[in-house]
Amino acid sequence: MNEYLMIATVLKPQGVHGECKLRSYAADIDLFYKWSTLYVKNENGFYPVSVHVSRIKDGFVYAVLNHSDDADSAEKYRGIDLYVDRAHAKAVEGNEVLIEDLIGCEAYDRDGKTIGKLSSVLQYGTVDTWVFNTENGTLMVPALISVFPEVDAEKKIILVNRERLEEVSVRS
Repeated sequence: MNEYLMIATVLKPQGVHGECKLRSYAADIDLFYKWSTLYVKNENGFYPVSVHVSRIKDGFVYAVLNHSDDADSAEKYRGIDLYVDRAHAKAVEGNEVLIEDLIGCEAYDRDGKTIGKLSSVLQYGTVDTWVFNTENGTLMVPALISVFPEVDAEKKIILVNRERLEEVSVRS
């Protein structure tokens, strides 16, 4: 499992005082107020970036990164993904699983036949859509317990109810 989890993307500098507008991927956006350090990935790994959140508004986080004090110093973060280390991420509870841990899981039916590998998770509505790469192209499926009765992120295995899968999936 990855030590760092992508938590936001810097959209653009905001104003003239070094603030950046961030798109949050956190389930609990208020956690940004608790984090004083996030991480940026480069070819050598991850390096820390200080973060000071000034406000959260309309689902966006407004923050100063590495003590930027003007728009020019904030500009260098445009388009950069920000990560939180797993130790400071929100703990998962019950049947919850982090998206980062789901990516790459192999899906199988009860007969052991391979469905495909989970490549991404789309979050556009009340139910996430899991996207699988299969032998026959892309398969998109709502993340429903009736379709996926068992998920073992540590073993990277997803059990699929094939009958239900055929009812709700879309191939492209």
